[in-house]
Amino acid sequence: MQRRHDPTYYWATRWLAPDVRPAVHALYGFVRTADEIVDGPRRPLDPEARRAALDRLEDELHEGLSRKGSSHPVIAALVDAGRRHDLPLGELRTYMRSMRVDCDPVRIATREELERYMDGSAAAVGRIMAPLLGAAPGEREAFGRLGTAFQLTNFIRDVPEDWRLDRIYLPGVAESDVAGGRATPGFRALVADEVARARSLFADSEGALAAAGPGMRTGMRVARGVYLGVLDRVEAIGFDVLRGRTGLRPWETACVATGAALRRGRAAA
Repeated sequence: MQRRHDPTYYWATRWLAPDVRPAVHALYGFVRTADEIVDGPRRPLDPEARRAALDRLEDELHEGLSRKGSSHPVIAALVDAGRRHDLPLGELRTYMRSMRVDCDPVRIATREELERYMDGSAAAVGRIMAPLLGAAPGEREAFGRLGTAFQLTNFIRDVPEDWRLDRIYLPGVAESDVAGGRATPGFRALVADEVARARSLFADSEGALAAAGPGMRTGMRVARGVYLGVLDRVEAIGFDVLRGRTGLRPWETACVATGAALRRGRAAA
């Protein structure tokens, strides 16, 4: 699932220690299953039906945790990962709260509303990932901030794609600008502010790299470098994410991975 739907994240995962990769795949599998209910090509057409499907998935997770197993392959894998690595899977309640927001058209109006959404959609997953990356319980919030930085970068990059799903996540964005594909000066200024905010979040998450186990840092650097590269690209196109190319080309992603590996080698030396 991870390789098919998110190859960048998949290859970053390949840099992690072999014993934690199955747990990362399991966590990805669960959040992707929820995402498919909300956004997938076979999603229920009615918002209430989507919420009901999310409720069933969450109930199945809670039942699997109580029974220590499940007939659902993704939940069985996640329950096993939670047991092996002492994962704080209760955070998934917060994640599912944000998924329910996406069942309806989304118009996030304030910074506080966006922060609340990202706390569920990204920071919660970061806090679950923290033990897999070698962090102590007291260091999990740094991983939550890193997850939020990833999520905000996605929102900056994906404004046109989100609009096609009837969603605007960045507060202050005018519907008329997005609908018309017009990167007005006001639109560009707003995106520039969000890029600066994302960079600040990445800077604040430096503690996550320091808190991670030595064998985990290369994978984190790869993922972090790829997302910082997206922000660089957004700046290079004058913050016109409505028409400009914002993703990295395969060779650019490969350069990021190579750079992370070289830094790993220098640190080991």
